[in-house]
Amino acid sequence: METAPEITLRIPGDWSSFEELEERLPNGYQLRPEGLLLPDGSQFELSAMQPDRQFATIFQSACRKPPSESELAVVRRYRVKIGLMAPGGSLESALRAMQAGAAFVQAGAAFVQAGAAGVFIDNSALAHGGSDWIKMTADGGSDAISFAFVSIYHNPREFWTMGMHVLGYPDLRMSSADIDDRGETVVETIRYICRGDRQVDVGHTLADEYGPRFQVVAKLDGEFDATSPMHNPYGQLKIISAKDIADGN
Repeated sequence: METAPEITLRIPGDWSSFEELEERLPNGYQLRPEGLLLPDGSQFELSAMQPDRQFATIFQSACRKPPSESELAVVRRYRVKIGLMAPGGSLESALRAMQAGAAFVQAGAAFVQAGAAGVFIDNSALAHGGSDWIKMTADGGSDAISFAFVSIYHNPREFWTMGMHVLGYPDLRMSSADIDDRGETVVETIRYICRGDRQVDVGHTLADEYGPRFQVVAKLDGEFDATSPMHNPYGQLKIISAKDIADGN
């Protein structure tokens, strides 16, 4: 049985001390020697990391949507990165991690209207400005959670995802020839799988009102070493268009 993947978040902030940070946390959240305690009793491991010169550039380039200028100002001068480690492997556990991250965002500098700079996700090399993170956390639906955690990459031949393991699913791999120019096909496939209506595995057909569109034809091993936060213990699903299958028969 695979061990549940660990979610790793990095949250840059301008706090001068842990005492200041604790004072700014929303009601019901507590900092303890063993970690962060959520109102529902969930407890997450924390670490404090010193600033480095590269992180601000990495954060900005990894953002799915452009952060606000005030959020970027915080990440450029942040004093500490809070590392937050939480068990993943389901939509519910991913949402709890989002709520924990949101507590730190809300505990950001007082003059930043949306909170602290935002959240960087080690599992998918994806980042979000603080205001966007708060909105996705408040939504709490499967579309918002997958948008928060799952990144999409491509080259001339293929599109593939990274971060699906945080939600308890294999990553996806699809041919560029089967994808529209904006990559919306991949987004819709992620949403379909994350709704959790049924288990998607080899042989599963993805259809819409016009009939079968894609089929899962193989399950592949993950690309990253088991020690990497990007390692997906559930592997990858190779998905091809139903038209390609028909043409090959």
